[in-house]
Amino acid sequence: MADVFDYVIVGGGSAGCVLAARLSEDPAVRVCLIEAGKRDSHPLIHMPVGFAKMTTGPLTWGLVTAPQKHAMNREIPYAQARVLGGGSSINAEIFTRGHPSDYDRWVTEGATGWGFDQVRKYFLRSEGNTVLSGAWHGTDGPLGVSNLPSPNPTTLAFVQSCQERGLNYNPDFSGPEQAGAGVYQTTIRNNRRCSAAVGYLRPALGRKNLRLITGAQVLRLSFQGNRATGVEYALGSAVHQARAEAEVIVTSGAVGSPKLLMLSGIGPAAHLQSHGVKVVQDLPGVGQNLQDHFGIDIVAELKGHDSLDKYNSLHRMVWAGLQYMLFNSGPVTSNVVEGGAFWYADGPGSAPAPDLQFHFLAGAGAEAGVPSVRKGSSGITLNSYTLRPKARGTVTLRSADPKDNPVVDPNFLGHPDDLRVSVEGVKLSREIFSQPSLQKYIREIRFPDNSVRTRADYETYARQYGRTSYHPTCTCKMGTDEMAVVAPDLRIRGLDGIRICDSSVMPSLVGSNTNAPTIMIAERAADLIRGNH
Repeated sequence: MADVFDYVIVGGGSAGCVLAARLSEDPAVRVCLIEAGKRDSHPLIHMPVGFAKMTTGPLTWGLVTAPQKHAMNREIPYAQARVLGGGSSINAEIFTRGHPSDYDRWVTEGATGWGFDQVRKYFLRSEGNTVLSGAWHGTDGPLGVSNLPSPNPTTLAFVQSCQERGLNYNPDFSGPEQAGAGVYQTTIRNNRRCSAAVGYLRPALGRKNLRLITGAQVLRLSFQGNRATGVEYALGSAVHQARAEAEVIVTSGAVGSPKLLMLSGIGPAAHLQSHGVKVVQDLPGVGQNLQDHFGIDIVAELKGHDSLDKYNSLHRMVWAGLQYMLFNSGPVTSNVVEGGAFWYADGPGSAPAPDLQFHFLAGAGAEAGVPSVRKGSSGITLNSYTLRPKARGTVTLRSADPKDNPVVDPNFLGHPDDLRVSVEGVKLSREIFSQPSLQKYIREIRFPDNSVRTRADYETYARQYGRTSYHPTCTCKMGTDEMAVVAPDLRIRGLDGIRICDSSVMPSLVGSNTNAPTIMIAERAADLIRGNH
């Protein structure tokens, strides 16, 4: 027997939480949200500083990439959330939305109706900014956005060092001007993480027309002919069905969505047949066009204990925890990745929009795979990446078993221009660390060390130490060409009763962090679906 709903939403990440909340606003509509991970009850989720402890472990799928042939054949850890709230529950809480030209470019790529003038209202609808307002910011939305209450002194020195290097000061990366350096705004409300699960879903869970199922992996989509009718999902050892009388909405992300489609017979026919999957719809673009930001870190050791690393010692850690519990203040209110910048690889004006983004971490070795400093010392980290990489990767099936992770190949540095721009990012990072304001704190730059001097040295360093910046997108892109998977209304081409509404539908990667754009996509999807209903 199947439970019957109007809408079955597959994936409780950023987009799924938004859609569950928005669609269930109509009491006449029955909504089911299915999430493979657990509820977002882990305390580290809700402490802003907890992000650094969640890039590996039980709240992720444990993915690693295929060997990266342009990055020394390394298999790079590829954190994808497996918990209610998805990436918004484990990310670094940075709020940026990209450059307006990113969305205008989508229109030229076939995504009619997704230009910046059309999507701006959805950004504003989602945003609950406690500081900024006006034409560029919303103040009443479910997604809490705020300034950090007390940035680390090294973060403030980073912003000053950027200005000493020639970057302008910018207090608002999501305003009229993206270029410059400043302290990031964050998706934090009242010094607690405001994930999509907290901001959108939690207030809606009391509705009788909304059912949440966690710890349940969707095995495949069900079809009658070309119409999606529901899903099969495993809960414990039992297999259940959820029937969708209006639509199935796939919100499993840029890795999970193409995997589920292919397991269900939607994708490149030859690839599906090679795994014994019966073809429902031959769509060659499913799992293709993967784009991600390839972040490269530099790390400096400090003269003293001025960064958040000083709280690695047990007694300071306990004190910081007590300060947070008793007074809702102190280092636990930091997202670690406090400062940032957008700039140009070839100097101001060399491109229509910045082509590099920087993240300053008031600590060293905070994330899996990032170099640290000597034991007992404190450090800082500066990460940079090419904003609009030209390389394209893939997500493909490893087998027809839903329990097997797919093969994820981002093809990092697969285009020469990506390597060139990345090298300029590392050089600029080093120059920023060499400015007077940060030099007051820095004993030495540990990575890269002084042996990295020539362009070839920098290229080798990028290949050796680069990693994902957790922004996989574009694997079920919207558009009108033969590789498009969904139309601009997010319906899967050639099928009825099913849409994809997450970061996988981006035609190309936006030049920023991807959580706010994903939430925007879901907000607009809710209007498209409600209008149709």
